[in-house]
Formats: sequence, structure tokens, C-alpha cells
Amino acid sequence: MLDRIRAQALRWLRVPPEPVPPLGAPGSVRVFRAGRNYYKLCLVRWVFGQVGALVGIIFSVGFLMKLQADVPEARAALERSRVAAVAAAEAKAEGAPVVEAAPAEPAPDAKPAKKPRKQRRSGYQEFAGRVPDWLLVVAKIAELGAIAFFVIQIPVTFALVRLEFEQHWYIVTDRSLRIRNGLVALQESTMSFANLQQVEVKQGPVQRWLGLADLHVRSAGGGSDLAEGKTGDSLHRGVFHCVENAPEIRDLILERLRLFRHAGLGDPDDHHDEPAAAPSPPDTLAAAQELLAEARALRAQLGPVNPGAT
Repeated sequence: MLDRIRAQALRWLRVPPEPVPPLGAPGSVRVFRAGRNYYKLCLVRWVFGQVGALVGIIFSVGFLMKLQADVPEARAALERSRVAAVAAAEAKAEGAPVVEAAPAEPAPDAKPAKKPRKQRRSGYQEFAGRVPDWLLVVAKIAELGAIAFFVIQIPVTFALVRLEFEQHWYIVTDRSLRIRNGLVALQESTMSFANLQQVEVKQGPVQRWLGLADLHVRSAGGGSDLAEGKTGDSLHRGVFHCVENAPEIRDLILERLRLFRHAGLGDPDDHHDEPAAAPSPPDTLAAAQELLAEARALRAQLGPVNPGAT
């Protein structure tokens, strides 16, 4: 089932299942992949993202339910305030005195009264009392849509995490190397040993704990990236990201680079532009023998130059 989903997703995204090996002898092809602990790290990040989204949905659902429950009471309170304000205005217009009830004196042993909850929540009640019904309906529909989207995206994003992990390909031959990663944004780069200058292993604290490391390879012209403080991939840099055997890959590249340079091989792309070699001249001895035979034949036809000669 998972294989069919993987194949269908790669077909939709137009991603080749496997990269084509770079230039080199067929028997020298070595393929490396990202470590299994890198996949577990990706799953942990995915779980934290899902938990954060779930907490946000729960908070918004709780707020919407409370708002819907408080709307009738808030509207009733606003209506009472409006009626009281109208009555006070009419009484003031007629000249009748407005009698306000005197506050009751607290008992000697009574605790200080807290601020009324109504006053503390006047802003929220004002908002709840003026929320139109259509806005509540729209908010409820949006909330149901968010819940449905959250449920649907769980298997989809989980499959994407798995596919993204599987798309880390690192291929090394006796003459070059190729790096491919990414799923939606596919990145593939090839570097020839003729231009390779530096191979180094980098490992952060989390990677060290998980037994992973990054192998950085840099070709000619890549020094400008370091001078500008760039840390991402460029045309002159490749990264074997989160591999388990970074020292082994480093030693393999260095050994093949040494053999490549010891053999005196240049950039394989340069040979396509070289002019065709001139044809080799004929063999000197064969040409001399052919000339001698022609001279003898000519002499036999002309006869002897001196008649007295034997």
C-alpha cells in the first residue's frame, strides 16, 4: 500500500524514483542515503507541529463555544443598559429627580469587596453583545473546516515526511559525485573530481547525539560563499546531509580523488571540445620499398644505359 502511494506521489510530482549515476566506471558507483535517525528527527518535528496545530484548534473551539454561550446574556445586559439609559434621559427631560440608591455600608469584619466581574469583563461583554449572528455562523463553519483539514492533512503530511527522507541520494563514482534531495523543490548537483578542493565533516550537538553528521564538499570557486557568510548550498558546494557514515564517505572521496589526480585525468567535459587527432603517416619502410619497386620497373622498361654493360 505504501509503495503504491509513494509511486503515485512521485508520478504526480514528476520526480524520478532514482537519480542517474554521474560520469564514472559502472563498477565504481557507491550510493549513500540519509541516516535512519534523521527520519526519526523529522518525525519528532512533525509531531510537534501537529501538537501545536491541535492546541490552536482546541483553543479556538473553546473560545467560540464560550462566545456562543455568552452572546444571549451579553445582549440582554446591553438591552437593559439601553433601556435604563433611555429612562434616565426621559426623566431628565421631564425634570424629575433621578434617585440613586446609596451604597450599603460594609460590615466591620467584612472583607474588601472585589471588583465586580461585570465591570472587569465589560469589554468582552460589549464585544459579545454586538457580535452578529451571521458572524457566529461563519466562525463555526470555518472552525469545522479547520478541524476537517487537520484530520485530512495528518496522513498526507506524514507521507510527505517519509518521501522527503527517501529522496536524499548521494552517489560517488571514481570521477565525480552527485547529490539529490528535495521533494516538491527538487535539487540535484554534480561535482567532478577535477574541480574538487575540500572535503570536511561537520557535526552539531543534536547530530552527535543521534550519530549523524554532515559531509561538505567544495569545488573550485566556492571560497566566495564563505567570505560572504553564506551557509547554504551553492553551485560550488554540496552537502551529504545527516549521514551515518560521514568519515567513511570522506575517506572514500579522498582516496578516489587521489587516484584520479595520480592518473592525470582532467575534467571529463573538456575532452568533448578537443579537435580530432590527425591521421598517422604511412610506414616509412613500406614507402621506401614501394619507391624502390617503381624505380626497378622503370629501369627495366628503359633498358641499360650503357650497351657494353653486362
